[in-house]
Amino acid sequence: MIINKWNQSFLYLALAIASCLILFPLLYTLSSSFMTSGESAIYPPRFIPSELRWDNYLEVLQTIPVIRFISNSFVVSTFIMLGQIVTASTAAYAFAFLRFPGKTFLFALFLATMMIPWEVTMIPNYLTVKDWNLLDSYTGLILPFLASAFGTFLLRQAYLQLPSELFEAARIDGCGHFRIFLSLVIPLTTPAIATLGVYTFLNHWNNYLWPLLITNKEEMRTVQIGISMLQFEEMTSWNLVLAGVVTVLIPSLLLLILGLKPLVKGITAGALKG
Repeated sequence: MIINKWNQSFLYLALAIASCLILFPLLYTLSSSFMTSGESAIYPPRFIPSELRWDNYLEVLQTIPVIRFISNSFVVSTFIMLGQIVTASTAAYAFAFLRFPGKTFLFALFLATMMIPWEVTMIPNYLTVKDWNLLDSYTGLILPFLASAFGTFLLRQAYLQLPSELFEAARIDGCGHFRIFLSLVIPLTTPAIATLGVYTFLNHWNNYLWPLLITNKEEMRTVQIGISMLQFEEMTSWNLVLAGVVTVLIPSLLLLILGLKPLVKGITAGALKG
């Protein structure tokens, strides 16, 4: 009994240390965002600011159009999230419940696209967007990401866990595929859909390379590109850079806090059945 208590205490201690190590970069960023320029550049680094300088956040808002960058990221991430939910939910229903020739082969081919790195398709996507005159536009930022093999796989796994008796009863009542999809499948798989939504939004909120590649106008930049504008060739004020980082982290942290429970529930539920 005593050994079990010691093991439990050691486990809690190890978890506490691991939590501190994981949270350290975030806490250091938050602390440095309130420092003066000299305090943030001093070596060895300080971990506690001498005073809380809220002016750093005001100076960030005056130096770069951070609200515009946040709006751009919000619009792009939201439309990609909604697009992937629509395309993935309908494709997953087809692969889960419809019968058509070559379904297994097509689904395997669909999943095989998950093994292709994004960097391989980046240049063809860029040339396509350029030929269609979609550079420096929301359409160019959104269009290449409206479909997702991962989302289709995740929702198909959630659909397959629904009891078949529900579908038999619905067909006896005269429901077609469209009504079954809207009245049964969507309401019963809301946690999985919320999981896909949160994952997609956060993933594209943090996207850096594609917006950097296809946007040249300042008003079309997203937050990840905009923060780099706080670094200057002559001097970099790290307190301002980190204040900007904290500012752009707030929306994604709020969404993560609100969506963490369905995110974990959906991922673990999708892993139970093949």
